[in-house]
Amino acid sequence: MPRLSDMLESKFLKQTDVGTGVLVTISGVKQYNVAMQGADPEMKWCLELREIEKPLVLNVTNLRLLESIFGSDNTDDWLNKQVVIYSDPSVMYAGKVVGGTRVRASKRLQPAVNTPVRQLQPAPQPQMAPVPSDDTIPF
Repeated sequence: MPRLSDMLESKFLKQTDVGTGVLVTISGVKQYNVAMQGADPEMKWCLELREIEKPLVLNVTNLRLLESIFGSDNTDDWLNKQVVIYSDPSVMYAGKVVGGTRVRASKRLQPAVNTPVRQLQPAPQPQMAPVPSDDTIPF
């Protein structure tokens, strides 16, 4: 039997479209009207993706995650970069757990850490007391 989510068509990426994760390349950031047909326009920012025809509607959380992943709030810096889009069942909306899409850095791109690598020094070996000879044992 088909699931209801499979029967409802959407012009935008849904959590059921990405499952546990899809590696995508960002080809653009653009505003789209996300309102239902016949409703007043509702413009939202979306990621356009090279590998998937449907754009990903961006919420504040995903915008902040992208800014953190790429180290920039300038969306031009995100173009032609890769991220993983995945379904996160713990996403909440209006106080209810509804699931949703999230972005994360691909394994190929880990956020840069600006701390120098510290060389580990071997731990000093404890000094052992000399083993007494038979001549020094008092019994």
